[in-house]
Amino acid sequence: MKKIAVINDLSGFGRCSLTAAISVISVMGVQPCPLPTAILTGQTGYPSYYCDDYTDKMDLFRQEWEKMGAQFDGIYTGFVASEGQIDYISHFLDTFYKKKTFLLVDPVMGDEGKVYDIFTPELLHKMKELAMRGDIITPNLTELCLLTGTDYKMLQNLTDGRHLMTIIGQMAKNLIQKGPETVVVTGIRFIDQADGEWKIGNLAVTKKQSKLSAFPYIGGSFSGTGDLFASIIAGGTARGDDIFEIMDLAGVFIERAMKDSVAEQVPRNDGANYEKFLGMLI
Repeated sequence: MKKIAVINDLSGFGRCSLTAAISVISVMGVQPCPLPTAILTGQTGYPSYYCDDYTDKMDLFRQEWEKMGAQFDGIYTGFVASEGQIDYISHFLDTFYKKKTFLLVDPVMGDEGKVYDIFTPELLHKMKELAMRGDIITPNLTELCLLTGTDYKMLQNLTDGRHLMTIIGQMAKNLIQKGPETVVVTGIRFIDQADGEWKIGNLAVTKKQSKLSAFPYIGGSFSGTGDLFASIIAGGTARGDDIFEIMDLAGVFIERAMKDSVAEQVPRNDGANYEKFLGMLI
């Protein structure tokens, strides 16, 4: 069975991070091997939560897995709480990132033009270094701007889908020249000029081609949808799926989960109702 080392935090509530990754990757027929960066009672969007930082324990996983002779088909990194955690991840990659191993980096730093509280210039520098080692990266538009040094405000008021995708595609290609083979930009909101409707889409860009996968924008957002998306891309890559096809599947899966969550009036922090749709990923 294919194996993916998943480096992320574990939150008891919020349907995100390792909770999302373990369930998604498992149902896709791939074994997730979690390396927790922190253990939280609930994801950080909740007004109160307890966090047990695992930074100092991360290298113990590397050491013990190295003793076991562990090998991975993929390595997938998500939220990191500090520059020091990226240093440990880099050491992990030096040990386990082999010729036939893919690296997927989800460069979690912010959203909707705002950076998260843990963000620092040094974290951005380290995250850029990590992302440039990746084979696949899955930034949202805010994170793409951070990685490319682009002013988010320049894109904020662009609603014409065709124009916006051209600019984003070029930004992604600029990153590809520096390292990643594939950049998948997630959660792009725009007006579809064909029907005048608001859409939300994901744009996958490689050296040779690009593809937009878009769906009606239903409004609102939920904890963990980025984690679900990146986890599906990781699981699909491990089992040899086409990147554009797996992106389409991830979009349909998340759209259904979000529609169900809106209908059920699920609070944003609780995350989307995705469990009942996991069979789509088999």
